[in-house]
Amino acid sequence: MRTLAYGAWPSPIDAALAAAHDGHPEYVGFVGDEVWWTEPRPAEGGRRTLVRRHADGTEESLLPAPWNVRSRVIEYGGHPWAALPQENGPLVVFANFADQRLYRYEPGVEPRPLTPLSDVGAGLRWAEPLLRPERGEVWCVLEEFTGPGPADVRRVLAAVPLDGSAARDRDAVRELTDDRRRFVTGPKLSPDGRRAAWLAWDHPRMPWDGTELLLADVGPDGTPHGARTVAGGPGESIAQADFTHDGRLLYASDRSGWWNLYLDGEPLCPREEEFAGALWKLGMRWFAPLGSGLIAVVHGRGATALGILDPETGEVVDAAGPWTEFAPALAAHGERVVAVGASPRSAYEVVELDALPHARTHSRGGTPIGHARVIGAEHDDAVDPAYYPEPQIRTFTGPDGRDIHAHIYPPHHPGCVAPADELPPYVVWAHGGPTARAPLVLDLEIAYFTSRGIGVAEVDYGGSTGYGRAYRERLREQWGVVDVEDCAAVALALADEGTADRDRLAVRGGSAGGWTAAASLTTTDVYACGTIKYPILDLTGWGTGETHDFESRYLESLIGPLADVPARYTERSPATHADRLHVPFLLLQGLDDVICPPVQCERFLARLGDRPVPHAYLAFEGEGHGFRRAETMVRALEAELSLYAQVFGLNPPGVPTLELEK
Repeated sequence: MRTLAYGAWPSPIDAALAAAHDGHPEYVGFVGDEVWWTEPRPAEGGRRTLVRRHADGTEESLLPAPWNVRSRVIEYGGHPWAALPQENGPLVVFANFADQRLYRYEPGVEPRPLTPLSDVGAGLRWAEPLLRPERGEVWCVLEEFTGPGPADVRRVLAAVPLDGSAARDRDAVRELTDDRRRFVTGPKLSPDGRRAAWLAWDHPRMPWDGTELLLADVGPDGTPHGARTVAGGPGESIAQADFTHDGRLLYASDRSGWWNLYLDGEPLCPREEEFAGALWKLGMRWFAPLGSGLIAVVHGRGATALGILDPETGEVVDAAGPWTEFAPALAAHGERVVAVGASPRSAYEVVELDALPHARTHSRGGTPIGHARVIGAEHDDAVDPAYYPEPQIRTFTGPDGRDIHAHIYPPHHPGCVAPADELPPYVVWAHGGPTARAPLVLDLEIAYFTSRGIGVAEVDYGGSTGYGRAYRERLREQWGVVDVEDCAAVALALADEGTADRDRLAVRGGSAGGWTAAASLTTTDVYACGTIKYPILDLTGWGTGETHDFESRYLESLIGPLADVPARYTERSPATHADRLHVPFLLLQGLDDVICPPVQCERFLARLGDRPVPHAYLAFEGEGHGFRRAETMVRALEAELSLYAQVFGLNPPGVPTLELEK
């Protein structure tokens, strides 16, 4: 065992390795008996491909570069593909990121467009395709821009002909609903095809504030009519809905203060834990009805598990296995369930669970149901797992005695220790959202730091999901206050207990986490430096047209209505207080970002003026909101480590020096 200063430990986890393992499988589904999913390719420009798992277990990437299976609906996207087995090979419909058109693809034939291009605003976009071959159509969400501004947009449910007749003719797209609702999710059809259900909501609500579950009859002409609200409202969030095998309506609602499941309006398993989450992307799935009447569920308080719920007894039995976190990506076929799971020792994998026909009997006995196994994107240790961090799940006490949930990753190395009289530096990670949370999974970006002797603290500050509606609503009109206080409380508690070096604390975050990092640096003296990635920095600008439509009214709940509290928008903005910034910082930004555009960073730097604050601004062409290209991620991660090295007096071997302006 070698004794080396924190930050000087040699690590096999370099930035290129971390970048190569960024992202995870998403949007799983069954095509006949086969399991398919989307998967990232950081080395191929950050595109996502569609992976097919054949019956013999072999995997095939269906679409070569540059095809990118990804929707831009509400900018964060949604389920981008659908497929059906045919005698001569599957019929596939997918959204291509570059032009946002829907394409029809059959193996061996070049994809051909089903939808037209539009030169109005940001064009036409599609998500959550539902194939209806009996009608020669695919049903989906249509997002159509009607003008040049981000708010010049309408969203409807639409039917696209599968014969390609709409590829050059917008009028050939059949609209299934009117556009009175600002936001809609894709339709779910009852087993007999006679009813359709979907979610809808309007500004200024976000989907975790309040949504409505709409139910309509589907006429012989294939058009939903008589849509009526059957659940939800301004203060009730319905996160997902579907039909059971016998045509009953199943949905997740937080009317009790927790997202629980309801069957035809009756609670199935009342618990103070979550059976759903924040609907950031259309098509997120936390539950899947099975043919037997059982229900596959992703549930938990904080971390999530994969279980089988028996609606007759209300019992949930979790699948056995090493996974401690499951993404909101479920699909079912008969009694087969496919999910995406991970743990602190493994990245996200495609997992299949057989909920056997006699599972209901087993569930009453309390024994595990079925057999779970990895069937795709199997985790492969790129380095010795002895270098992986060993997280601690902790709860800290914040202002007013409130609980703050966090994951603490101490420095960890199999062959190095620090001098006995040295305390480690720590970086507080503020997650994005802010209505989201930090999953407890293996993240090689975290390991990049911990294996070199730098601790990481992921904070689920007030406002995070996973802990009930009351915890989420701690941030209501308190953004820039509660999140900043909670992150600081965790950082200072670590220092006070002797876990972290009080003089070597940093903060970092992206998107809403970038906001929290910037607000922390401009309003507290807790941190010696910080990393701010694709952030929100100027509330007034962001709230008056500098972002996309989906979040354009988000600030009304996070800050308050601009017309009522304009001074609060100014006072809370980090850009307003750039003159208070006195510690070094790194600012990272994608130049194609329409959610948190570069103008926010430029305004912040302009207000910093000529003050001698060491900093660096790295802007990346071709990157949007969140970095996806391997070369970008490598540059950003190495720059971040160099910042900490310079500020904390560390000596990490082999890391390029970041030039800091003064």
